[in-house]
Parts: sequence; structure tokens; C-alpha cells
Amino acid sequence: MLKKRIAIFASGSGSNAQKIMEHFKKHADAEVAIVLSNNPNSYVLQRADNFEIPSHVFDRFEFYKTDNIVTLLKKMEIDIIVLAGFVWLIPENLLKAFPNKIINIHPALLPKYGGKGMYGDNVHKAILANHESESGITIHFVNENFDDGEIIHQSRFKIEKGDDIEMIKFKGQQLEHLHYPKVVESLLKKMKSL
Repeated sequence: MLKKRIAIFASGSGSNAQKIMEHFKKHADAEVAIVLSNNPNSYVLQRADNFEIPSHVFDRFEFYKTDNIVTLLKKMEIDIIVLAGFVWLIPENLLKAFPNKIINIHPALLPKYGGKGMYGDNVHKAILANHESESGITIHFVNENFDDGEIIHQSRFKIEKGDDIEMIKFKGQQLEHLHYPKVVESLLKKMKSL
């Protein structure tokens, strides 16, 4: 049986991408087939190289004005697209080509602290400013709006008195690294049985 094939989109360092690459490195049924980035200097490209996974860097024009990315992913027979710290809105041609097959992870409990501009430290700053007692992560399907698709999984953690941005980020990343690869795997298992 052919392995299910994963494409990872990332814009930055790629720590979640790394966890997913590690998780599927010797997996019997699935593999990371390609890593794509809109940032030629992102560390995720080095991580992909370390795992001997091909990568593709694209610009705004290629992403929004051509079908190159869709064509590439179709040619590679990609089954699921995983956004791991990818900050651009997904264009309609990609959503249509991979319906309910694009997932994202968000560093807060959606629908709170979602939407345009709400990524990375911006999210944690807003959570701190509002004196929240807890935060967490949300894994969700991607649609045409930022952070708006159907929620697949949420995990939460307590914000203790004295927690700063770095601590909140750390607690969130622990949950991200623990759950994201498992959620990807469970979605691929469901796809197999369809």
C-alpha cells in the first residue's frame, strides 16, 4: 500500500514541522513528502534538508496568481496539507483542490484570539493583556478566513501568576509538539477508511 503523503507549509523556524517530520520519519503508513515556505530564509528549510525532504520556496505572486503550487502538490499526490506557523491566507484554488485536507495549528483557544494579525507573540501579548487564566492550542481545518475553520482538537493550560510571554509560549509549544503529529496521524487514518 502506498504511504499517505504530507505537505508542510511553514514561514518561520519550523519547530512543529520538525516534530511532524520526526513523527513520520519511520512511519509505516505516512511520510512528509515536501516542505513549502514563503520565506527563503526560514529555518524550516534547513530542518527539511536535515531529514532529506525536498522543499519549495514561493513568493506572493506564485502563491496567489498562479496554479503552480496546486499543480506541484497534485503531481506529488499529496493527501494532507499541514500548516505549521504559516502566516498567509490560503488561496481559493488550493482550498478547492484540497477540500477538508488543509489543517492549521493556532496558539490560542479559538474562537478567542484568532483572525488577521493574530499569530505568534501577538496572540500571547493579547492573552496577557486580558489577564486570561488559561490559554491553549487549537488545531482546525482551514477555510477562506483566518482561524475560522472547523475545530478538530483543543488542549488547554493554566496561566500562573507571574507567567510572561516566553512562559506562555513555552507551555503552548509543549502542547503543540505533543498533539499536532498525533492529530495529523488520526486524520490520515480516517482518510484511509473513507
